[in-house]
Amino acid sequence: MPEVAELTQALSGYLKPEDVTQIHAAYEAARTAHEGQFRKSGQPYITHPVAVAKILAEWHLDPQAIMAALLHDTVEDTTTTSVQIADHFGKSVGDLVDGVSKIDRIKFDTVQHQQAENFRKMLLAMARDVRVILIKLADRLHNMRTLDSMSAEKQERIARETLEIYAPIANRLGLNSVYYELQDLGFKFLYPNRYRVLTKAVKAARGNRREVVSKILEAINQRLIEFKVEASIAGREKHISSIYKKMLEKQLTFSEVLDIYGFRIITKDVPSCYLTLGALHTLYKPIPGKFKDYIAISKANGYQSLHTTLFGPYGTPIEIQIRTQEMHRIAESGVASHWIYKSSPANMDDMQERTHQWLQSLLDIQSESGDAVEFLEHIKVDLFPDEVYVFTPKGEIFALPKGSTVVDFAYQIHTVVGNHCVSARINNELAPLRTALNNGDRIEVITDDKSHPNPAWLNFVTTGKARSHIRHYFKDRHLEESAELGERMLNQALRALKAEPTEITAQHWDKLLKGDNAKTKQNVLSDIGLGKELNVVVARRLLSLNDALSQQPDGKPLGSLIIRGTEGMAVQLAQCCRPIPGDPIIGFIKKGQGLVIHTHDCPAIRQFDADPDKWLDVEWDPVTQKYFDVTINIVTQNQRGVLGKVAAAIGESGANIENVSAEERESADYGTWNIMLQVTDRAHLATVMKNVRQIPQVVRVNRKIGLEK
Repeated sequence: MPEVAELTQALSGYLKPEDVTQIHAAYEAARTAHEGQFRKSGQPYITHPVAVAKILAEWHLDPQAIMAALLHDTVEDTTTTSVQIADHFGKSVGDLVDGVSKIDRIKFDTVQHQQAENFRKMLLAMARDVRVILIKLADRLHNMRTLDSMSAEKQERIARETLEIYAPIANRLGLNSVYYELQDLGFKFLYPNRYRVLTKAVKAARGNRREVVSKILEAINQRLIEFKVEASIAGREKHISSIYKKMLEKQLTFSEVLDIYGFRIITKDVPSCYLTLGALHTLYKPIPGKFKDYIAISKANGYQSLHTTLFGPYGTPIEIQIRTQEMHRIAESGVASHWIYKSSPANMDDMQERTHQWLQSLLDIQSESGDAVEFLEHIKVDLFPDEVYVFTPKGEIFALPKGSTVVDFAYQIHTVVGNHCVSARINNELAPLRTALNNGDRIEVITDDKSHPNPAWLNFVTTGKARSHIRHYFKDRHLEESAELGERMLNQALRALKAEPTEITAQHWDKLLKGDNAKTKQNVLSDIGLGKELNVVVARRLLSLNDALSQQPDGKPLGSLIIRGTEGMAVQLAQCCRPIPGDPIIGFIKKGQGLVIHTHDCPAIRQFDADPDKWLDVEWDPVTQKYFDVTINIVTQNQRGVLGKVAAAIGESGANIENVSAEERESADYGTWNIMLQVTDRAHLATVMKNVRQIPQVVRVNRKIGLEK
């Protein structure tokens, strides 16, 4: 089989003879397992794993990865198990095959949650061992190269999945050549007609461009000789998918895109790169704002080059990349350079560290995401970045997606910094948390131990890491607050059932939780606080009460629950009536929201469920350390300065104005105002209203209570 001979030749170039012998044994095991199986093209199935192994051999991957590539379909398509593979070829090979096989079981469809779940599994497998995704990318690359034999429907599905998932991962890992080939092949099968038209147009344009390209090459060569720079220069042909993408994004015609000429210059060392840049800027004028130094500040995937765009002959734009030979190797092979080229450990260490940090962030986000859809939402930001590079006060560089804010940067430094940030100094000037960052910004995050994340941050953060940490914080906080309320409600129910909370032992809880969907005590208490479980029901289950006690003792209601107003998200004060201390109140258990407190005379409570178990007697704590919102309605004579007098009277009464709105006037002589105040209790409100009434221009003052809208 010629493919096997080519594979052996490639492997012999960098592996020991004993490693090659072991790989041949894996090939024989794969060939035997796939005996009698054929691909859609009619070729023996074994040609596919051999082709995948050949791609990995080009990247000089280790023997275990090559063996896993040869065996990667045996678990899925034959009777061979990963345990048998581990027994014959070692645990490392068995684990790799198992990881790739789990990914291969992914069947993408249009259902958002299912696709998200599959995507999550794939990324987590990658996070555990990057070789898993390298094998999978090589597998996908060969499948795309041989996709012609598939039906049009399968071609479209596989191409879409490639463009949405596999190509971005290849890009994130710095596998440039794989990324562009997957992009082109994905475009070819997703939009066959557009691909065919563009391919034909590119071939037709090559002849016309040849003269301009040769003229530019000659001019560049001559200038580099004058500056004594040793370098190789090549014209850089645009990929079909890149041409199409540029036409779409910048609303350009095909001829306008083709009018941009690309060249790549490869020098012997870093100083030569900058000398080349200077030489070119004396040859052609640089276009302002089109210079990028990715050598001093490399991209997140390890890519390094100088990029500049120049005004060429006849005013044609020339895009030029300048890099060293080592940078070129890394640009083409990305994370795989770790296996291929081991000549510059410092460069590799930096790249491996960045890759490791990204993979680790996947595990961090997974641990904090509620479900696969949320995980996918966080990760997609990191897979499609348009980066900005910013600095800490000590000069450490961070790469963040375009549009990132101070909060994103704070969480990039550390979760604790993100959770306690209050503002920042950007380039020595104070700036709010929602400030978008620009390339080169120097940022010092200002923190306060008493400060915590704000839900409003979710409206402006960009990175998946920041979003997941903020959501995780509120999930934990909500759980703690609802569990605290749930415990108070449960204790109330236990006492009403003639039992003391101290009588409930760990054994009671173990019995209750046994087989209950692996719930914890905190989960049950939280469910009570959120209204998902009734306190009386849980109390009875804990006490194992019999039917004689299925009613509350003597038909009496449960004792009142004390409300402090500082319970947080687990206890909500109804917006319709805005109860304040001193108001007679009643609590309604609203499923998923917890305990909602209304005034006794609130018109809204007539709309709610009449189930008596959902109503709780509640009363205010005699001492509250909080201000409460309440709205008053004021009718005044329409005279100059009257609103200022009202505001002054409210301020002198020790209350704070939160909001003022005017109602539509029914008369030119009078105005009606709704003012939201913050007061400590009902007595405080009475004092405020009394002082406002003493203003001569005030006609009427009353507290406003209305139905929820």
